[in-house]
Amino acid sequence: MKIQGSATAPPAIAVSTSPAAGPGTLQAALGVVAFSLTFPSTAWALEGFGPWALVAVRAVLAALVAGACLLALRVPPPARPQWAGLAVVAAGVVVGFPLLTTLALRTSTTAHAAVVVGLLPLTTALLSALRFGTRPSRTFWAAALAGAGAVVAFTVQQSGGALTTADLYLFGALLVCAAGYTEGGRLARVMPGWQVIGWALVLCLPVGVPAAALALAHEPARLTAHSVAGLLWVAVGSQFLGLVVWYRGMAAIGIPKASQLQLAQPLLTLVWSVLLLGEHLTPAAPLTAAAVLVCIAVTQRARG
Repeated sequence: MKIQGSATAPPAIAVSTSPAAGPGTLQAALGVVAFSLTFPSTAWALEGFGPWALVAVRAVLAALVAGACLLALRVPPPARPQWAGLAVVAAGVVVGFPLLTTLALRTSTTAHAAVVVGLLPLTTALLSALRFGTRPSRTFWAAALAGAGAVVAFTVQQSGGALTTADLYLFGALLVCAAGYTEGGRLARVMPGWQVIGWALVLCLPVGVPAAALALAHEPARLTAHSVAGLLWVAVGSQFLGLVVWYRGMAAIGIPKASQLQLAQPLLTLVWSVLLLGEHLTPAAPLTAAAVLVCIAVTQRARG
């Protein structure tokens, strides 16, 4: 789940040549667009919500929507052994990534965050290799290290020679989200991907409701058009509906084609940061994002 923003470690799915491939491509593309709007929407939401309140309320709203869908479709609860994996998905994708990126975006621009989090597919691939004991090729490791090096150089250069607290939050977000995606990919081999994120969201509801109440008591909300729109998008658009269309599209066209669409996500976020937030990009931002995309493409080719 780029939840964010998107899922980068879903189960192996054969490429479809059926008539559904066209609609599948459209659905996967809509998922990428949804994820690319996560950071700008978070910046809007922070205009009226504190970071802790935003993350808690976001999780509760997304869980209510997911729970309603699961209930309406009469989806049976997962088997007992699957709940531990769902807890990892919840900790990484529902709580960890949104919280750390929200804390980072208090002082970081969305363009800067988009470049750093562009490493998420590589980070997920690395954790997946460690988790499942696979041995990627030397080409894979070389491209992965090159991509990581480009992002580290970018963050140090942008921060005046040292990593900032926001950078540390973003690197932490990469690790926890990659862990959640890796475990979610394992679970998606035995249950539909949208149900993985749906049950992970529902799992957080008993903690999310009191957390939201406590956070709102200490960080009172100031409702504005931007803050409400941003909250609704990150809760419903990014964290649930985006994942639904992403998984449906991926099931129709397969991982290789869907992954190629996902390569556009960091660059789309840079575009939204200019159009919606009025940010001014330094030349290093799009250049580093493009370099990371090339490295991701090389790792995918090396793995496939």
